[in-house]
Amino acid sequence: MTRHQIQRNSRAYTVVALVTVATLASGCNKKEPPASVVAPPAPVQAKQQQIKSVQKTMSSSSVKLAPPPSTNQFDFSGKKDPFKPDIAVKTATAPLPEDMKKTLQVGLPIHSFDVSQFRLIGVVTGAKENQAMVIDPNGKGYVLKTGMTIGKNDGRVTAVSINGVDIVEQFKDDSGRVRKENIRITLPRKQ
Repeated sequence: MTRHQIQRNSRAYTVVALVTVATLASGCNKKEPPASVVAPPAPVQAKQQQIKSVQKTMSSSSVKLAPPPSTNQFDFSGKKDPFKPDIAVKTATAPLPEDMKKTLQVGLPIHSFDVSQFRLIGVVTGAKENQAMVIDPNGKGYVLKTGMTIGKNDGRVTAVSINGVDIVEQFKDDSGRVRKENIRITLPRKQ
C-alpha cells in the first residue's frame, strides 16, 4: 500500500468512529419522565385473602415424608461382573486311576475287539520307528506304533518289525493273579 492509501483509510476509520460516538451520545440525551410509583389496587389484596382462605393451613408435623431407602436401590445381581475374565482358567486335574482310564478307552473302536481278531495288512519301516497297519473285523484300519494299546484287555504294542507286531496283554485270571500274555500278529503269506 502506498502512503496516500493509508491516509485515506485512516480518515475513513476516523469518520466512522465519530458517527458512532455521536449516535450513542444522542440516544443518551433524551430524558424520560421517572416512572410513577402506583400503589397496588385494593382488589388484588382481596384476591390474595380469598386464595388464603381456600388453602388449608398445614403444620409441618402432620406432613409425613417417605423414609430414605435403607438398602441399595440398585440391584446388579443379574449383571455380569466386568472385572472377571471372559476365559475361565482350567485347573490342573489329578491323574485318572487305571480303572477310570479303562472305562474311557472302552468307547474307542480299537478297544472293542480281541487282539486275535485284528489282521495285519502292512508294515512300514522307517528311520525313527516302524509302523504297522491292522484291520478290525468291521474292515476299519488302524496304524499302530510302539507303546499304543489295542484290544479289550489293553494289550500294549511292544515291537513292530517286518515279520509282525508283538503285543503284550496283562489281565487278571480267575484266581486274581496278573498274567502277561505275548501275542504276535503276523503278515499273511502270499499264495
